[in-house]
Amino acid sequence: MTEQTTGGRIRGSGRRRKPPAKGRRAATVAAWSAAGLVLVGGSGLGYVYLKLNGNLEGVDINAQLGTDRPKNLDNGSMDILVLGSDSRSGDNAAYGTDEGGARSDTAMVVHVYEGHRKASVVSIPRDTLIDRPECTDGQGATVAGESRAMFNTAYEVGGPACAVKTVESMSGIRMDHYVEVDFTGFKKLIDKLGGVEITTTRPIQDTKSHLDLTPGTHTLDGEQSLGLVRTRKSVGDGSDLGRIQLQQAFMKAFIDQVKNVGVLTHPKKLLDIADTATKAITPDSELDSVNELMSFAKGLGGLGAEDVHMITMPVEYDPADPNRVIPLEAQSQQVWRALKGDRPIPASATEDAATGKAEGLVT
Repeated sequence: MTEQTTGGRIRGSGRRRKPPAKGRRAATVAAWSAAGLVLVGGSGLGYVYLKLNGNLEGVDINAQLGTDRPKNLDNGSMDILVLGSDSRSGDNAAYGTDEGGARSDTAMVVHVYEGHRKASVVSIPRDTLIDRPECTDGQGATVAGESRAMFNTAYEVGGPACAVKTVESMSGIRMDHYVEVDFTGFKKLIDKLGGVEITTTRPIQDTKSHLDLTPGTHTLDGEQSLGLVRTRKSVGDGSDLGRIQLQQAFMKAFIDQVKNVGVLTHPKKLLDIADTATKAITPDSELDSVNELMSFAKGLGGLGAEDVHMITMPVEYDPADPNRVIPLEAQSQQVWRALKGDRPIPASATEDAATGKAEGLVT
């Protein structure tokens, strides 16, 4: 891996660094949009113009986390925490008002295998009860740890760095990068792409997300896409796990749409998409320039939907509260050990896990 120092900060090329380098429902879309940008970055972000630098503002995760982190392996793989928050500030006010601090309603660990020809995505349900570690927030204050805390409170109490530390504590895997996306930006990005085509096998009618789809093939615009990934009560068992299954199916379609949009033969469309995408994301400080994103994206440009394996972290409904889930420890550790060893996730890891019962509703 090649590193360079700029302004006292270590910058990375997108591979693992060698040590010691240092809305509620609507908000779920932010993380999924980020994952799409990460997984198909080579199709768009790899060719952006220098003027897009002004759209990017990074978060210095490394400085906040310090050295108390999992070992940084240099095996050619890469792990990215993709996160979305439920902030209702700015344009997002159209989807509700803030209720105190923002929370991360969706989180995914994106593991890109050595050679960057395959990837696995592990969704972490927002309602998972975990032991949240002590962490440091963006102002340098210490935030106390908590037992049986909902996973999405990590971002609320300590911001991005606390969310990263919580995931690293759960998984034992060091996150190489962090990406957060605004869901209003996601909606605009879908519209710039010309929509995303999905097929529904049964009707989806949801009054909360304002989605009304008949069985069949649909090209969803930004607002409809936002509605799809918000849908929960009207699909499967009505849980967040069912919604994650919808999101994973949509994400596959989103990846294919970006790969097939033909932006390389339409320079203006490419620039419009890149402008929208870079405004939508908040990356870590090692990806907060166009040159860094270009280097990062070049290694990911060959990934298509068929190359991405998506699962939900193995969980079961909490016996004390059916509105919460708890990790299946043995199975979850199977998942994390596989990714740490840069191996495929074994099918046995998810055999006994709760699913949400919405699989196959969207293809």
